[in-house]
Amino acid sequence: MAPTTLLTVNGLAKTYITDEIFRNVNFQINEREHVALVGVNGAGKSTILRIIGGIEHLSGGEVIFASGLRVTYLPQEARFDSSRTIREEAFTAFDEILRMGERMREIEHAMGETTDDLEALLEEYDRLQHRFEAGGGYDIDHRVETVLSGLGFTTEQFDERVNLLSGGQKTRVALAKALLADPDLLLLDEPTNHLDLEMLEWLETFLRGWNGACLIVSHDRYFLDRVTNRTMEVAFGTLEDYPAPYSRYLSLREERYERRLKEYEEQQEFIARTEEFIRKYKAGQRSREAKGRQTRLDRLERIARPQQHQELNIRLTSATRSGRIVLSTTPGLRAGYPPASPGGEPHLLVETPALQIERGERVGLIGPNGAGKSTLLKTLIGELKPLKGRIDFGTNVKVGYYAQAHEQLPRQGTPLSVIMSVAPMGEEFARTYLGRFLFSEDDVFKHVEALSGGERSRLALAMLLQQQSNFLILDEPTNHLDISSRETLEELLATFDGTILFVSHDRYFMDRIATRIWSVEDGGLTQNLGNYTDYQRVIGRREEPAKPEPAPAPEPEPPVREQRPRPVSDARLQKALAQNEREIARLEGKLNELSDAMTIAGIDGDHEAVGRLGEEYERVQSELDDVYARWEETSAQLDQLLAQSAP
Repeated sequence: MAPTTLLTVNGLAKTYITDEIFRNVNFQINEREHVALVGVNGAGKSTILRIIGGIEHLSGGEVIFASGLRVTYLPQEARFDSSRTIREEAFTAFDEILRMGERMREIEHAMGETTDDLEALLEEYDRLQHRFEAGGGYDIDHRVETVLSGLGFTTEQFDERVNLLSGGQKTRVALAKALLADPDLLLLDEPTNHLDLEMLEWLETFLRGWNGACLIVSHDRYFLDRVTNRTMEVAFGTLEDYPAPYSRYLSLREERYERRLKEYEEQQEFIARTEEFIRKYKAGQRSREAKGRQTRLDRLERIARPQQHQELNIRLTSATRSGRIVLSTTPGLRAGYPPASPGGEPHLLVETPALQIERGERVGLIGPNGAGKSTLLKTLIGELKPLKGRIDFGTNVKVGYYAQAHEQLPRQGTPLSVIMSVAPMGEEFARTYLGRFLFSEDDVFKHVEALSGGERSRLALAMLLQQQSNFLILDEPTNHLDISSRETLEELLATFDGTILFVSHDRYFMDRIATRIWSVEDGGLTQNLGNYTDYQRVIGRREEPAKPEPAPAPEPEPPVREQRPRPVSDARLQKALAQNEREIARLEGKLNELSDAMTIAGIDGDHEAVGRLGEEYERVQSELDDVYARWEETSAQLDQLLAQSAP
């Protein structure tokens, strides 16, 4: 039985005045599908969500919803003001169900007062009770408390008023309402913003077990890998579809790019040979043949050269080599804030054991929001004075600090003036240098206050790298960076010959960079060797339910060079492609189950089970690779068929 299609998008286009954001975007979302929507900043991802959510008008095309479809849209930042408490605001997600409950109570009262129309009242009551129970009406209190607690609100905070909350807290309240509404289709725009690691893991577990469909925009690759099983990329104004989670999508995209580049180069060689033949023989005995080739060449549909986004082009080297010990502290170092008034008590956030960082180490600092991570960093660099203890830097240590809110950036000036103030350089060199951070042409003359979050992050990195520090202290360096820029930063830091201490919520980033984890929680700090995944194994966080079997993969039109109406359909190839996609979904679900089982076996010390499961994992992975190869081959055949049949 084919899955039900919830949403169909045909020929979607959006233009702002003369600036075309995207064109001819086509896709479908079926029931239970969890889909990632990715692309560089400015590609139009959020615009697509707002159009589907009815917040923004489209410039062309159509959006078709299944009959009675319930859609909930969550923007990046919640912009609402309410005098309700957090609990009361969360309860508004159940307005319809609560109205049913009120009507049921009215009927109960009426039946106690009169015997008139008793049969009709009983029928209405039975109908309402069935809908009330199906909608979870008897479990509302528990569901509200579970979701609010999972998103980091304490029981004491439930009665705080929404209009007194911070922007991040309001966004978490909005996320709670979206999850509690239990829609058929959930549209999430950067839902992991303002969530600490514990909240992130709770949200992942919630969404993995959720049977509704969702379309998610996020820069959190770890989150996308664990929650979604299909990836759509918006790039250069069009949309491409891949039946895979984020990590597998990367390799599929590269394979598709290489194939298209080869097709382009082969066609260019054919065109060059044909033009040479025409030039050579157009006036000779073979002029008739040359004229025929010219006609065919004129009718040839030209393949555009496949495009790739410009990436950050940066290298990071330290000017001098530090001593072996880069940083050390005395036992009982206390970080916090001094008393607010004379004679008052200091505000202690974290007390650490003796800390030591050696040259070449990369230490990731993690912990809940408000635990004191940024405060500890500011204490280590001397911006805040320790409440107790001493901090010592080693020989030849030169510290470079990246602030989460970019406080190191001057409010006045432009990227050009800012970078020229960091180190002696001419304007031409400065513009070239900024170009490596994607500041082109007039971008270098923008006022710093007018820069986007991503632009400010890139400028702060440009400043940092000019300092040639050998000890980098970074506070959320991936914030506001799109996925491509994050991956470039990872490459940069992975090859850095100095030492790094960083705070991050990006678990993909931590797995790539960290060699040690410092965990701040409940006012203390613990140290663990390895990256984030190693830390999770140590504390046993992988003992969670296995990921449910993914919903059957959709049977969309196959991805092609550019989405457009399909004049040709080969039933045999279409059927083979759909079979491949269903097999991919099944095998990836099996791999997720095996991975979770191996982790639990490792924690339990069951080495025999680990070995057995590892062999099974390799066998399934090999089978999955074969299916992906068949999927790519079939997709290529369909591409070729469409190219040949194009008018």
